[in-house]
Parts: sequence; structure tokens; C-alpha cells
Amino acid sequence: MGKVIAVSNQKGGVGKSTTVVNLAAVFGEKGNKVLIVDVDPQGNATTSLGIRKKSVRNTSFEMLMGECSAFEAVVATEHKGVSLVPTTQQLSGASAVLLQQKDRVKRLREVLKDAREFYDYIFIDCPPTLDLLTINALVAADSVLVPIQCEFLSLEGLAELKNTIERIRASYNPELRLEGILFTMYVDRYKVTKQIEKEVKRYFPDSVFKTVIPRNVAVSEAPSFGMPVIYYDKKCKGSRAYEALAKEIIERKKVKNG
Repeated sequence: MGKVIAVSNQKGGVGKSTTVVNLAAVFGEKGNKVLIVDVDPQGNATTSLGIRKKSVRNTSFEMLMGECSAFEAVVATEHKGVSLVPTTQQLSGASAVLLQQKDRVKRLREVLKDAREFYDYIFIDCPPTLDLLTINALVAADSVLVPIQCEFLSLEGLAELKNTIERIRASYNPELRLEGILFTMYVDRYKVTKQIEKEVKRYFPDSVFKTVIPRNVAVSEAPSFGMPVIYYDKKCKGSRAYEALAKEIIERKKVKNG
């Protein structure tokens, strides 16, 4: 059964979609079957993979509404091992519709059951809000990967997400765990970077990834070409960082499985 990782932070602009796309690409390149499920109405993961939103027939909206299966919503990408359930702005109305449903918080978990048997990894790109889409993602996931930028406002968002995870565990998904906290857009020479890093590690001593994602021009440019950074510039610092992150996740999984 595949592993489902929700990539979430209630603060926007921290590199969620970038992390989803590039981490998925690294796992795909290593021979894994990977599925990205885009449940952020902004659709940045969809765009970053070069998928034209107007060309897709089924999206995460139709999937969540029960109008198609997960497999019927999947589109292939040009990148080895990586498939996608795309999204469009239509998804922004999903929360209002889901409110009327009895299984409103479990819809994504149910629809991904069969996909879990087929894919090695499923990455869910969450919106930067605590709405029913994010709750669905956390209920469906085995773990949560939290990207944060080294700035003071990120600490507030991290505390809110921690509380959310605890509530989801208590009510819907007791197996949900924190995959790790990932520093993104990391600039070593900034004083604030070291201050925030120290503070986060104080509160989450065992949860912070050793790998950090540096602020890197290639990482920022790659989405405009519809490709992950490892295909845009294999040798850049950003590519090497995401490869190191994938390795760290695999090592943690080995330790957990013992």
C-alpha cells in the first residue's frame, strides 16, 4: 500500500506546491509510481507540471463530488513516474458543497483507497487555509510534511497547524503523524534564518528535516517551463536539496519500519 503525504501549511507562500512537485519528481525518477493530488484551487502544482487546465476533463473537483474515480481523474505528465489529479478554480466551491455531505471530511480518503494500492507515493498539495479541503487531505494522509519559510510569521502558522493535526488525530485519523518540518527558501547568511531555525527546533526537536531547501533561481524558474527543477537544472543547489530530502524521507521510513 502506498504512502500518502499531505503537504500543508496554513500560511501561503512557503513553497508547498514547489515541494510537492519536486519531491514527487525525485521519487518518480528513482523508479517509484507517484501520484500528485492537487486540492489547492490555485492549481500551482498543476501549472508547475505543464498541464493546461482548460484541456483536462476530470479534476479533483469531479473526483471529490463522486462524479469520477481517482483513476478517471488522473492525467499523465512528461516526467518519469509522476501522474497528477489536476485542479482548476472550480474547486474553490467544493467546501460549500461538501458541507452538505454526511461523509464530508472522509471523501478524499475514500476516493483514494484504490489509488493507494497502485501508487508507491501519493502527495496531496493542500490549500493555505483550514477548510474542508485541507481537513479532507489530513484525514486521507498517513503523514503531514510542513514547509516553512524562516520568518517570524511562519511560527504562528506552524502553531495553528500543530493544533489542527492534533484535532484530526483525536476525531478522524489517529494514525496521522508529522512527517517533518522543512525549511524552504533558506538563506544561511540571514540572522533571522538562524533565529527561526533555533526556535522551531526547540519546539519540535525530533521533527525538523536536516535537509533545507535553499533560495535558488532554478527552483523559481522551473515552474514557468512546466517542469520540476531536477529536469530543468539537474546540478543546481535546489535539485540536490530535493534529492537529499527524498533520501531523508526514505531513511526515516526505514527507521520507523525497523
